[in-house]
Amino acid sequence: MWRRVGIVLLLIIVALAAFNYLRPIPAIAATPLLHATEVVPGNAPALPWPAKGSAAVAVSGLGFVGTSGNEQAIPAASVTKVMTALVVLEDSKLKKGDSGANITIGDADVRSYQADLADQQSVVKVELGEQLTLFQVLEGMLIPSANNLAETVARWDAGSIDAFVAKMNSRAGQLHLTHTKFADTSGASAASVSTPTDLTSLGMVAMQNEVFAQIVARGQADLPVAGTVYNVNGVLGQGGNIGIKTGSGLNAGANFLFAANATVDNRTIVIYGSVMGQPTLQTAFASAQALIAATSAALRVRRVIARNQSVASYTTPWGEQSDLVSTVDVDLAEWPGMVLRQHLDAKRIVIERPVAPSTQEGTEHVVLGDYNFDVPLVTADPLYPPGRLWRLTRITF
Repeated sequence: MWRRVGIVLLLIIVALAAFNYLRPIPAIAATPLLHATEVVPGNAPALPWPAKGSAAVAVSGLGFVGTSGNEQAIPAASVTKVMTALVVLEDSKLKKGDSGANITIGDADVRSYQADLADQQSVVKVELGEQLTLFQVLEGMLIPSANNLAETVARWDAGSIDAFVAKMNSRAGQLHLTHTKFADTSGASAASVSTPTDLTSLGMVAMQNEVFAQIVARGQADLPVAGTVYNVNGVLGQGGNIGIKTGSGLNAGANFLFAANATVDNRTIVIYGSVMGQPTLQTAFASAQALIAATSAALRVRRVIARNQSVASYTTPWGEQSDLVSTVDVDLAEWPGMVLRQHLDAKRIVIERPVAPSTQEGTEHVVLGDYNFDVPLVTADPLYPPGRLWRLTRITF
């Protein structure tokens, strides 16, 4: 009898051991090692907003760091030409180093020149039959701010001014410029309106186009009939200024959409901004320079994640362990008081065969201002599946 009991117990033990051995290997979750949120140290400074009008400032990658808080849509004046150029460049797909299509000055272009000249608008002289490349037309429109060439390039692109203005407003909608409305291609119309925040957003997009950035950084250009023309941006090259566009001549005052390189912790950061409704262009330039200097002084660039830094960890019940490490250095421009958010997105893994070092098993999602990206994470050490003894004797469920 006892022998039978012993045999039965042995069979039960063998069955349980077999069941235990054949049970699925448990999935292993990664444990995050970094804080989910972190406040950038310091207090945001009071920026030197202009005494009149309104303004906004943003930083490349980081996004907006401040506005004067009193924005309202007013005439954009010649800053309108930034959208004109952006639409043309996106339509034409003009590449840096290329001159683009040849544009022949026709009767309509000559009439535009004569009418704008008689109206004392900003113009570049053209003659019937003159040949200009697309690049030259854009130079004439953006550097000396020729209203007549804004009309010329619009007709070339869309067939008519009205059709082109519709494209401008469509693009404004795509960029979520909710306080912007274009009524013409040059900004001569007071019905072409915007705000500093909208114009700054537009400027940040336009400056990503290499041809646009190249043109607005030029101090002068040479055109076939007009000869040498000069940039109306009076602070180009000063205080890191690399563009973008002035706008004045209407009763609402002078505007300046700007971009400037700033050296922050040995890194070059681009500061964008717009001042609108200033008494004069000189006042607009001075306001922009003051905002650039104050913004630059408050910025910091910090390595928030280092290459090979442990961001998460896998630990198995059978004693295996490997950190998940970043494959890259992550350096971000920071503004005091902003909140850095991080979230681990790593797979639960079932280790049925060895996992080699440097195997990507997840990402760390990082958000700070407009920064919003994933950092690839890889295993630092190998992970091996459980041995037979652990699989036979485990008591976890």
